[in-house]
Amino acid sequence: MEPLAVSQQETEDPAFDPLSPGEEDPTEGEYLPSEDTSNPHEDSSSPSECATSNSEAPPTIYPLPSDSFKTIIDHIEFLYQEYRDKSTQHEIETRRLQDNYVQSAETSNNSQNTPLGSPPPIENQRANSTFSRFESSCSGFNLWQDLPDVRKSGVLALLQPEEVKLQEAMFELLTSEASYYKSLRLVVSHFMDSERLRASLHQSEIHFIFSNVLEVLATSERFLLALEQRFEENIVISDVCDIVYEHAEKHFVVYVTYVCNQTYQERAYRKLLQERPEFRESVGHLETDPVCRGLPFSSFLILPFQRITRLKLLVQNILTKVEEGSEREVSALQAHRELEKLVRACNDGVRKMSRTEQLISIEKTLEFKIKSVPIISHSRWLMKQGELQQMSGPRTSRTLRTKKLFRPVYLFLFNDLLLMCKPLTGERYQVFDVAARGLLRVEELEDQGQTLANVFILKLLENAHEREFTYMLKATSQSEMKRWMTSLVPNRRTKFVSMSAKLLDCPQVQCVHPYVSQEPDELSLDLADILNVLDKTEDGWVFGERLHDQEKGWFPRTVVEEILNPNIRTQNLKECFRVHKPEEGSQNKDRRKMGSRTRQ
Repeated sequence: MEPLAVSQQETEDPAFDPLSPGEEDPTEGEYLPSEDTSNPHEDSSSPSECATSNSEAPPTIYPLPSDSFKTIIDHIEFLYQEYRDKSTQHEIETRRLQDNYVQSAETSNNSQNTPLGSPPPIENQRANSTFSRFESSCSGFNLWQDLPDVRKSGVLALLQPEEVKLQEAMFELLTSEASYYKSLRLVVSHFMDSERLRASLHQSEIHFIFSNVLEVLATSERFLLALEQRFEENIVISDVCDIVYEHAEKHFVVYVTYVCNQTYQERAYRKLLQERPEFRESVGHLETDPVCRGLPFSSFLILPFQRITRLKLLVQNILTKVEEGSEREVSALQAHRELEKLVRACNDGVRKMSRTEQLISIEKTLEFKIKSVPIISHSRWLMKQGELQQMSGPRTSRTLRTKKLFRPVYLFLFNDLLLMCKPLTGERYQVFDVAARGLLRVEELEDQGQTLANVFILKLLENAHEREFTYMLKATSQSEMKRWMTSLVPNRRTKFVSMSAKLLDCPQVQCVHPYVSQEPDELSLDLADILNVLDKTEDGWVFGERLHDQEKGWFPRTVVEEILNPNIRTQNLKECFRVHKPEEGSQNKDRRKMGSRTRQ
């Protein structure tokens, strides 16, 4: 998501004076905030420069001079999409250099042949200089510590490096919101208010395309004004998460409304592009305007959902930098939990409509050989579907009958139910067995020869006839077999230790190419996502658990790269556990539940 360039139309909007752009000096530097949630080592000031060690913001007040905030905001010229791409790429590169630098340093420390006092190995020198150079390349006029007013105040000499990093994280949340606000203004002023575009749409279609974007814009404006007021009170920011929590609780519900309309929005947009030439031409004309920087209209429409998700990550970044047990940790945890609720509500809203429609579509293709089972339910959704080969005949008759050994079987796996079907003609299926998902067990067959390669055992502890039954099923590849086994019994032990163990070190990867899931058991990935690897296949698929939200799924090996250094993996896990620290009340509730189970 990117900072938005300021258009001529925006200057006509008096509704938000603190952010309305004025004349800019072309010789001034461009401001690009660094939206980095990977905790890079922002080497802001050396320990010798820091006189205080208090973790909370110092009590001294450094009020911001008049118009300084407006000057900062006016220097944000990138679209929010560009901004987000640059920040996540920086996040990836920072992790790579951290990984390489720490390993080089360890190699140097473990060297037995280097005489005391001699220079470090040349590899370590290169890693060190590259890391420092990369960090400094992100300074300039894009960090809190580089603001002229911060430099002039002398406050950097009073703050510990940890506090400076925290200031950067809070400042980043503020500047990214300003960038996002300007991007939303462009959605309204450039697209929604375009007479040519509106002339190509009916009133109902305008609502489908733009939904409640005006309410979202007003909410962002209100939020940004509160952040601005806090920043103007003291250039050393006391906190921002208390503001995030208040606005998330009281005002951010408009994001849920917008995102829940996404299914209708995408359908209407695709249909209009295909069937209405005047709409297609209007959109194309608007997209060619320089203010859009070559970005498509669709990238602007998804900004609210991207922002609410990113805002949660920015609060996570702040949370990893505040002192444990401090008031700022309490407010960060509150803000994070409230944002998690909103993101969950947004995700559920997007999925609800498509899931119901999918169930209706599936039910129309089914006929039951056994007692029929109602398929449509508000609490049910499809997890996986596809064809496998079922082994037929007794085990002793396999030899010399390989051509007749298997017959096709089609599985519909829902979150609570499995349907075993016989494929019919015309994309229809005859259901011959069912079982509750919680009553499924799987077992892999190993070293059974080519005929039984990629075969696994599926046991129904209680099937449609209320008895135990076992099927032997064959997949076309190792990855298909493992993906079915993982979906059928999600809590079975995998090749690597699950994050829930919280003790053992399992492989970790970061996403270097975004990935959009193609099947229900896959996981969509954004750049810089960190995941624990729970399983993997020889043909290039990985089953992982994303740290920031604990979502699990499969993805191609080609879109990630491994984090090699165990210290960095451990640090990532520690930060994850801290962010998802349970509330004290829920901890006590869990203990009471455990106690009641024990007594029973």
